Amino acid sequence: MEIGGIMPSRVIDWRSAFACRAGFAIAALSLCLMLTHCAELNQVANLPAQHSPKSARMTVPEFDGDTAIGLAFSGGGTRAAAFAFGVLRGLDQLHSPGGVSYLNRIMFVTGVSGGSVTAAYFGLKGREALVDFRERFLLRDAEEALRTEIDLANFSSGLHGGTNGASRLTGWLDRNLFEGATMGELQKPGKPIIWINASDLFHRTPFVFSPVTFSALCSDLKEFPLSMAVAASAAVPVVFTPIVLESFASSCPVTPPSWLDAALADPNRGSQARAFATALANYRDPDKVKYLKLADGGITDNFGLSGLVIARAAAAAPYLPLTPEKAVRLRRIVFIVVNSGQTPSGGWSRTLEGPTGVELLGAVTDTAISSAVRSGFDAFRLTLQEWERSVRRWRCSLPQRETRRLGAAAGWRCDDITFEVAEVSFDQLGPHLAARLSAIPTRFKLPAEDVDLLIKSGSDAILAQPNMR
Repeated sequence: MEIGGIMPSRVIDWRSAFACRAGFAIAALSLCLMLTHCAELNQVANLPAQHSPKSARMTVPEFDGDTAIGLAFSGGGTRAAAFAFGVLRGLDQLHSPGGVSYLNRIMFVTGVSGGSVTAAYFGLKGREALVDFRERFLLRDAEEALRTEIDLANFSSGLHGGTNGASRLTGWLDRNLFEGATMGELQKPGKPIIWINASDLFHRTPFVFSPVTFSALCSDLKEFPLSMAVAASAAVPVVFTPIVLESFASSCPVTPPSWLDAALADPNRGSQARAFATALANYRDPDKVKYLKLADGGITDNFGLSGLVIARAAAAAPYLPLTPEKAVRLRRIVFIVVNSGQTPSGGWSRTLEGPTGVELLGAVTDTAISSAVRSGFDAFRLTLQEWERSVRRWRCSLPQRETRRLGAAAGWRCDDITFEVAEVSFDQLGPHLAARLSAIPTRFKLPAEDVDLLIKSGSDAILAQPNMR
């Protein structure tokens, strides 16, 4: 399975266990199912806003040049985090004709599950993240604070909602990586726009930790713990209890944005944008939603592409989330989707027998995720095409004095702007290495040799990417 980053560390031999201690096992299971404390209880993770929140305008970093980079880091535990980190290292080795590293031209980063850890740390530290992320996270055992054993107690806890409470992974991330940082620290001027993605289980839609969603909840995103957002993005159902957000809308008179009604009424809007608009409207209705239950972002969007789709749906101007200056000066934006997903595995496709129960469960889950990935990718491409057309029309409608004020260079052409999509994946590294990387499990604990191979592979893949050359 691609969602999340935790797989059980030890599998019980069930036949031996029941043969030796069948009576004890049945009694223990019956008792545990009756006790509410077997599962770690849900706890509300957010606070009400002190004032009526406003959808803060996102800023993008300032740099010279006409090319910008967007990154989407897929899920896949430490495997995904390390491969994404390698891509960042590779971008730092690539330089534009003016000698500026492409790491300094990153404007957008979106992440899911393991990829969200890399996205969040880069958003927090910038270039400094290249110095210590390997040692502080990739080589560490992020499962050490978790209950990963397959036993009766954990099985019962999973049935009650989740084996591990939100505080376990959140606490580990805070102690070892984020040091109490909040989402507000990602929104400071000069930083790339960072989107951390989870899944809204009730509405079956992506949930993006953004000012738009938190404004609807009447909650302040700036005060929300960064570690909690990342933990929500990686909260595999059953392994983790959901991350719970409360809607405080009944005590906070926020006027819905004008785009919301337009999105709900327009049948030509993409299904993803309309589903998000429906969820957002329900967040404002206390008769429909009081508590949101968030889980692994890979369930609904394993590439985290929804952030831009939603940002564009909520955009009040044709160039947003770019600034007017960037929308005039840029000629090219390259969005790089970093895919750390595993290829299909198992020998049952070549035999009459199978799949087994475990293989079947994995195949069904992966099929659902792959379907969501494909539809999400299609929505993302359509969004980019629409955005490119909107920016081009807006640029061509500007009077010459305005284009000069916004920084247009000599010889500037209003139609000279393109939005491109490139994918970096294991498949581009040759069949032998691709098979080796794909076999690395979806865990938050990997051997150092696997981590370093993933980092090197990510760097090699981006350096060989034709769009970047």
